[in-house]
Amino acid sequence: MKEALLNIMPKDKVEALLSISQVKNLKAGEYFIRAGDVPKNFAFVLSGFFRYVYINNKGDEFTKGLIMELDFISSYSAMISRSPSHFFIEAMEDAVILNIPYQKWLVLQETDVFWIKFLLKSIEKGFSKKEKRERDLLLLNAETRYLDFLKEFPGIDKRISQAIIASYLGIKPESLSRIRKNLST
Repeated sequence: MKEALLNIMPKDKVEALLSISQVKNLKAGEYFIRAGDVPKNFAFVLSGFFRYVYINNKGDEFTKGLIMELDFISSYSAMISRSPSHFFIEAMEDAVILNIPYQKWLVLQETDVFWIKFLLKSIEKGFSKKEKRERDLLLLNAETRYLDFLKEFPGIDKRISQAIIASYLGIKPESLSRIRKNLST
């Protein structure tokens, strides 16, 4: 656990973060946050991966994002505004996270400017990913999005269902099957 954090911050900062956090295990299919919950925590993914998913009143699922190991999961805008989350955060396989209470995080930020800079870098990284994803959905065809997906998330197509991949790409599973068939010929 410490080793993973040492990849992104100095040892003394790891100790400070661990002092306010708790390791938590989640099973595949378990939710870190449910739509409608007011989140009070965010987490660092130590192992496993997660998806952000909207579910409409018909039960249709729309995968907003995939969050891999060594990254943060959060319904950030809901957490900072103390309002209900609009999406679920689902463990896609058994996972281990470092659960971080937001109020304790705020206190940590007050004690050391490092944490403000760290937060800014994390937000910039998330914003850049979101901007790229929006651009891809608006400008690229489905086949190109699928090929880019395979490059961005190597091997993930063997870890999740084709339906979830299609949901992430913004297409129907039948369209993904057609794309995969065309690429294999």
